[in-house]
Amino acid sequence: MRIAEFLSPQAVIADMQSRTKPEVLRELSATLVRAHPLLQEDRLVEVLREREKLGSTGIGEGVAIPHGKLPGMTQLQAAFGVSRAGVDFEAIDGKATHLFFALVAPENSAGVHLKALARISRLFKNPRFRASILEAPTTADIHALIIQEDARP
Repeated sequence: MRIAEFLSPQAVIADMQSRTKPEVLRELSATLVRAHPLLQEDRLVEVLREREKLGSTGIGEGVAIPHGKLPGMTQLQAAFGVSRAGVDFEAIDGKATHLFFALVAPENSAGVHLKALARISRLFKNPRFRASILEAPTTADIHALIIQEDARP
């Protein structure tokens, strides 16, 4: 599985405006809906909020992977956003979060969902890659960097 299969260029935000955790979830959900009009924004926000209640998806080093499962979806979808200012996302390391990778999977897709989470987590462990994303000026540049890094063996 490659990230290109579930992250479209239209679902990337180069400069998020959100300043709080709920705003981040709303902005990522709105972006997913713009890229995939059959999705419902309020339902997406609720699914992501419910998962956050179990514990923050802020994995540290400036990265968060909010995720959830949504009935009626046929395939995994994602949105990615960069917050230049950083947001308090209650990350495990207590640091501000700048890189947000939201995943929404079909309700009965544990394997795909977990593989995608593991792949994204592995990708964003690389400090040089995180820095290059933060320096990328446009959504097209950000998307290309993610796809290029994910294609490496």
